[in-house]
Amino acid sequence: MVKILPTKLQDVKLIETDVFGDNRGFFTEAYTRNKFEEIGIDFDFNQDNHSLSAEAGVLRGLHYQLAPYTQTKLVRVATGVVWDVLVDMRKGSPTYGEWEGYLLSEYNHRQLLVPRGFAHGFITLTPNVNFLYKVDGYYEPKADRGIAFDDPQIDITWPISMQHLIMSDKDKRHPSFNDAENNFIYGEI
Repeated sequence: MVKILPTKLQDVKLIETDVFGDNRGFFTEAYTRNKFEEIGIDFDFNQDNHSLSAEAGVLRGLHYQLAPYTQTKLVRVATGVVWDVLVDMRKGSPTYGEWEGYLLSEYNHRQLLVPRGFAHGFITLTPNVNFLYKVDGYYEPKADRGIAFDDPQIDITWPISMQHLIMSDKDKRHPSFNDAENNFIYGEI
């Protein structure tokens, strides 16, 4: 069975699948197209991505791709624990400019559907995080954008100290929400 849990952000879906465990470990169907279609998740995922963050405190994001190169993502954590954050960037959306965080881990087996038009990022809360995600659009470098993780207008509450973050140079230079290039219109992407 696939179940959707409530979120505050318009069109975001937090997903749980059945997990069967015993003394050997567990089994779950992380993605079964027909079961996901039954709950309204019907995307043509064409690429699987996998990142490893070796240390706790790695912050990746907040990333998005401009239209027409937007991507829907289905994200999950295979090992470790992350605080995953989404920001609604779709002008005209009832939740435009709002953020929400979600605990994703190897223990809760939750997945998050990141709709087109959202900035997405996460911080690792444990070492050795294997983060997996499906996308329905290919990576396009000329459309790659981001917003600052510490923008005071968005005011994201991160669950760990920001003093010792491990970030890429690119992620350190993202503009504020107001200054970021954004061509997303709610209902049009």
